[in-house]
Amino acid sequence: MIEMRGTIAAGAFHMSKPSDLIPEFQGRFPIRVELDSLGKDDFVRILTEPHGALTRQYEAMLAAEGVTLSFTPEAIERIADMACEVNDRTENIGARRLHTIMEKMLEELLFSAPEAGGQAVVIQRGYVDDKLSDIVRDVDLSRYIL
Repeated sequence: MIEMRGTIAAGAFHMSKPSDLIPEFQGRFPIRVELDSLGKDDFVRILTEPHGALTRQYEAMLAAEGVTLSFTPEAIERIADMACEVNDRTENIGARRLHTIMEKMLEELLFSAPEAGGQAVVIQRGYVDDKLSDIVRDVDLSRYIL
């Protein structure tokens, strides 16, 4: 994220022309602006700090089905690692990568949640590796699935 003259820019603008940006951004940047890619620490912060963080959203969604979901710090770090790795090897879509990774990692749990009511599920590093390692390793799958 970069701050310029009071404007914050974040996202996948690396191939954008000024005319491609929403009107609120047009004219606020110099002709050419370079944004740094998000790193692992950025992804960890995105997953943990905001009030509406993806981890909290999934916890709330599963709580509606009676499932208590939580993430260990090691699992969050592994998710961040994988997001960085996939962004580095395929198209860098920034923080949007976290959404696709979380969705793929939790799809079985989300599908079975109505039958799993009353359970507590703790997402640990091993679970993240089990659900995502093969996809992250395979560049072709990463490109189309994540």
